[in-house]
Amino acid sequence: MKNCRQFYIDGKWVDPTAAHDFEVINPATETPIATISLGTASDVDKAVAAAKHAFDSYSETTVEARLALLRAIIENYKAKSEEMAATISQEMGCTLSLAQSAQAPAGLGHLFEIVKVLEQFKFEDLKGSTLMRKEPIGVCGLITPWNWPMNQIAAKVSPALAAGCTMVLKPSEIAPLSAYLFAQILHEAGTPPGVFNLVNGDGPTVGAAISSHPDVAMVSFTGSTRAGIAVALAAAPTVKRVTQELGGKSAYIILDNADLATAVKDGVQSCFRNTGQSCNAPTRMLVPQSKMAPAIAAATAAAEATKVGDPSSKDMHIGPLAGKAQFEKVQRLIQQGIDEGAKLIAGGLGRPEGIGKGYFAKPTVFADVSNDMTIAREEIFGPVLCIIPYKDEDDAVCIANDTPYGLSGFVSSGDLEHARRVAKRFRSGNVHINNARVDFAGCFGGYKQSGNGREWGEAGLEEFLELKSIFGYAARQK
Repeated sequence: MKNCRQFYIDGKWVDPTAAHDFEVINPATETPIATISLGTASDVDKAVAAAKHAFDSYSETTVEARLALLRAIIENYKAKSEEMAATISQEMGCTLSLAQSAQAPAGLGHLFEIVKVLEQFKFEDLKGSTLMRKEPIGVCGLITPWNWPMNQIAAKVSPALAAGCTMVLKPSEIAPLSAYLFAQILHEAGTPPGVFNLVNGDGPTVGAAISSHPDVAMVSFTGSTRAGIAVALAAAPTVKRVTQELGGKSAYIILDNADLATAVKDGVQSCFRNTGQSCNAPTRMLVPQSKMAPAIAAATAAAEATKVGDPSSKDMHIGPLAGKAQFEKVQRLIQQGIDEGAKLIAGGLGRPEGIGKGYFAKPTVFADVSNDMTIAREEIFGPVLCIIPYKDEDDAVCIANDTPYGLSGFVSSGDLEHARRVAKRFRSGNVHINNARVDFAGCFGGYKQSGNGREWGEAGLEEFLELKSIFGYAARQK
């Protein structure tokens, strides 16, 4: 079992202020795989002090120096990509194939993209006699979740480094081992002491200490809407910038002119990917009323074909949920869907047949769901799909937008121009047309209770910068 009790502060691995062991559990086997320490406010104070001290010099580094650092990090990351994939699979339960094809590469993708952005980004622009200057905001607190650990860590650390900020990272205590490895990658790449700091811990202690710290200029948080509200409240007295990427309940509109069988299969697979533990998962499938019967048949077949089991097995589609609490939440909401009268057409309660251990859930599909049911309103974060009938296109858009969330949307159509028109009507931060993949050069973030601010690419870099006007910088032209 790994010993990961130390924190990374001021360029060194240091012991916590007080011992508070916490076991990291492999959700496929329910056995401990590592021990970390849960930090305290005192540990946060030390990390923030190191970041504050380092900011004075790092914020003044040249773009060329920051590019050199990012490129060194990329090379180290590439050398450890297989180790990173295996670590992510073990700590949060995704299949090794997904970890190798998406989870670990996502971190590398953000690093590559920020290099492209930084190479051409304009930090200064003269407007008449006034210089518009973009400067690093300061010490940043980064709080990340367990479901896509490297995607979320790299999406924050990369632009912070590019901007000239220093930072304190608190990864999820459920899946902290990939962050531990990431800290080693940054150390070996020559990241200056104090620029990047890592303190493990829980939200109510370490997360709250970061959010409320007077020397932290910005908090970038990814997690549940409930936790995001707590972060914003803790940050409010010091009037720091808070960016949040929170929950989602994304709709997948299958238009009448779509290839129904293909669209339904794609929608089911997208919903179940990463065992349904993605904030942008298309968990509400909207289907024309006249096509409900064939849609139900196609969804049932796709769900029943989804293999669940050992994440290290190459032929598995999905692994376990990330932990006991998540498993119990998914079971509770499946039961609530049954109790509220939704039609269970695949999956249901309990583990899949033949699996007696691990936090594995059955790939589950409900049909004849109304948008006021709990399973259509709450973020389940498991392999559970709701199929909702709609009368016409306006009704579909109305249902899609009738949610407190607004993170993502999906539309499937045989007519690209038609799909474009519908995509523009979604009240969400991003929309996928015909199952298009994400693009790190785009941006990611939500409307409404899905958060504020944007990550990825140039938009993500902008979040870590302050805009200053220097009047009279140039002589006025007569």
